[in-house]
Amino acid sequence: MNESQANRRQFIKGSIATAAGLVALPTLASEAIGAPAIIRSESLGSTLSGESRIRFSVIGMNHGHIYSQVEAVTRGGGELVSFYAKEADLAAAFAKRYPQAKQAKAENEILDDKSIQLILSSGIPVDRAPLGIRVMKAGKDYMSDKPGITTLEQLADVRRVQKETKRIYSIMYSERFENRATVKAGELVKAGAIGNVIQTIGLGPHHMTPKVRPEWFFDRKEFGGIICDIGSHQFDQFLFFTGSKKADIVAAQVGNVHFPQYPKFEDFGDVMLRGDGGMGYIRVDWFSPDGLKSWGDGRLTILGTEGFIEIRKNIDPGGREGGNHLFITDQKETRYIDCSKEPLPYGEQLVNDVLNRTETAMTQEHCFLATELALKAQKQAQEIHLKK
Repeated sequence: MNESQANRRQFIKGSIATAAGLVALPTLASEAIGAPAIIRSESLGSTLSGESRIRFSVIGMNHGHIYSQVEAVTRGGGELVSFYAKEADLAAAFAKRYPQAKQAKAENEILDDKSIQLILSSGIPVDRAPLGIRVMKAGKDYMSDKPGITTLEQLADVRRVQKETKRIYSIMYSERFENRATVKAGELVKAGAIGNVIQTIGLGPHHMTPKVRPEWFFDRKEFGGIICDIGSHQFDQFLFFTGSKKADIVAAQVGNVHFPQYPKFEDFGDVMLRGDGGMGYIRVDWFSPDGLKSWGDGRLTILGTEGFIEIRKNIDPGGREGGNHLFITDQKETRYIDCSKEPLPYGEQLVNDVLNRTETAMTQEHCFLATELALKAQKQAQEIHLKK
């Protein structure tokens, strides 16, 4: 195995752990001195069993998010039947995890299989939209890892083909779809628990170990830039929680302030935006320190007219174990909600959409607008140059 293959395998292993961390949620301790009141959420996600409802396949697995994508669709009633990857080491690891799936010899073997209804991919980001276009033209629905599209030109092509084919082009924004506390926050906001939402603040710090990252990870043309890439989650959440149907980028900036050995990389970005339903601030970076017991201290604050919600997605520095921590403050009190048993409905909703030609998991316009905002912010961003 050469060095590039070894780095790629280490990257996949690390990103598998990251994806697993989104759903592996231990029970949280309820006894804490001075802790706010705790509400235990006992609702469990539905796990469909028995005969599969759809057949799906995988093409491209350059990021470990593919495993959480597969698990989501499987929970929703999908049957994984085949996969293809150009990289032998990635294909071997996937085959070991899913021995029931057939390894295809070429991409077209899957695209030409009329029994397959949905294709998943976490290929190199710049390749995801062209693959999605081929998938839709083959008469199948598509679910991409984020970022699902890396340029405005790609977005225009994807929109055109999606309109022509009427196929589903879904992007799995895992910080919302695979985070139980964020799902719970959606329910609370919909129920009016904090009044009308005014603003969201989304923070997406990530941990990076350069020696285990593949070459494409450091080239913005390959990953789309930091706002397009890890910032895409935040635009999805902004639209979802504010209910905005239109939005403008007020200001954006990006920079590579700490990794001069990777001149095509970006390690920091932030954005201010204004929508017709609320305002937003986004900050993403690659500066989670080694001392943090998680890949990142992801946070979301939702400000409403009658209160606010704060989510600590992956870790609570205050000492509670695991992730999915939700704090809500309203006109009466501050409460803590353990969201470790909240259901994750996205996979089941997407399977239903494939079968019923509906848009219950995410509307197509929402999917594309979140991407459009991320791409516009990336393109408009001023470059930061800090003096040490």
